[in-house]
Amino acid sequence: MKMKKYLSILLSTVVVATSLVGCGPKTGEKSKTLEVKKDKVLRVWSFTDELKKPLEYFEKKYGIKTELTIIPTENYASKIQPVLESGVGAPDVFTAEIAWLKQWTDLPYWENLSEDPYNADEWEKDYVPYVFNLGKDSKGNVKALSWQATPGGFIYKRWIARKVWGNDDPAFIAEKLSTMENFLKAAEELKKAGYKILPDEGAIRWFAKGSDPKPWVNEKNELQLTQAQIDFMDYQKKLRDNEYTAMAPEWSPAWFASMQGPVPVNAGWEKDINKVKGNKTEVFGYVMPTWGLHYVIKPNAKNTAGDWGLTNGPSPYFWGGTWIGIYSGSDNKGAAWEFVKMMTHDEEFLNWWYKETGDLLSYKPVTDKVKDSASDSFLKGQNHYQFFLKEADKINPNIVTKYDQGIDNIWGNVVSEYVNGRKTKEEAINEFYKQVKNAYPEIITPLDKK
Repeated sequence: MKMKKYLSILLSTVVVATSLVGCGPKTGEKSKTLEVKKDKVLRVWSFTDELKKPLEYFEKKYGIKTELTIIPTENYASKIQPVLESGVGAPDVFTAEIAWLKQWTDLPYWENLSEDPYNADEWEKDYVPYVFNLGKDSKGNVKALSWQATPGGFIYKRWIARKVWGNDDPAFIAEKLSTMENFLKAAEELKKAGYKILPDEGAIRWFAKGSDPKPWVNEKNELQLTQAQIDFMDYQKKLRDNEYTAMAPEWSPAWFASMQGPVPVNAGWEKDINKVKGNKTEVFGYVMPTWGLHYVIKPNAKNTAGDWGLTNGPSPYFWGGTWIGIYSGSDNKGAAWEFVKMMTHDEEFLNWWYKETGDLLSYKPVTDKVKDSASDSFLKGQNHYQFFLKEADKINPNIVTKYDQGIDNIWGNVVSEYVNGRKTKEEAINEFYKQVKNAYPEIITPLDKK
């Protein structure tokens, strides 16, 4: 990702001792120590390039060489898990996206940061609650930390709002989108004016999760398909049947291009959208989280910067996030802990990171200082920090399970079958139950009760 000019960091005049004490001993205990091996390369693995600049910062500040290995998201879990199991060539620090987080916190891959000398439990009050809680294992031990929070919103093109409704204010748009019934009315008004409300109907799946937030699998190991999820099947089909979207699938070339200007309707996954014949349309808005604003929309909408807005959709939601921890088998835990601390608890670094990226931090000592004065020129000076922090307070971390990635994919596929008219609603739901059972035999589905 591109960043502003790198801020130079003065090296400390105090030589760091080769043996550092952690956060301090617990009462009546002698603290363990961690050796920081400055002559050893700190190896970091991640699925994203966002650690490049922080590692440069770390090298300057601590004089420790680092090596970043980036593995594409779709291959990350399958590549890293065998390495973590065997320990051969394993990193000292590795990250996890929320899709794998709850699987890995209960496996012995990450060091227990609740134990001495880390004592990360003492930091809990410093973080956005859901972020800190998601990094814990089932016994309440902290295994991973995150520097960011990822609540979502509806990010829209102000000039389209002015043309259609004569008003681009976020509060006005929030009212237009306050319920799915209102959302569909707004979609009809946009269509009559020649616009599409969304790139594709699948975008509203996040509103479905926020409408009735429950985990896919409950404490009794039962699959939970909520009425909200079922209702949103019909909402997605209405979006399709009424031609309210550009039918530009998420992550496709047409999806990215729609952020900048008009795109052909139903370009699908065509790499060269200029080859697609037919009418073009412009997309009004995107259901995206914090990182979607900074790392997806901004780079793909440079010519329209300053004329976008951020507001609420029908329900709050969150999407993604990166957690970081120390590999339990690392022989360089001292340096690894220094990097994890810097990324998640170093106020000087996090202030710099905020100025560099605008990323929504999870560390409250920094967010409390900047939230009232924050503004984003891309959003016409709107205070994105206040908006996203309010949304973060609405997040329930208990809905995240180790099954989410797999079940989300199964559900998305069967809903697509229904939306495209290849299955009835009942057929799609029954197919969902069958596929979940095949993938996870231990989960109890309604089919087991028949």
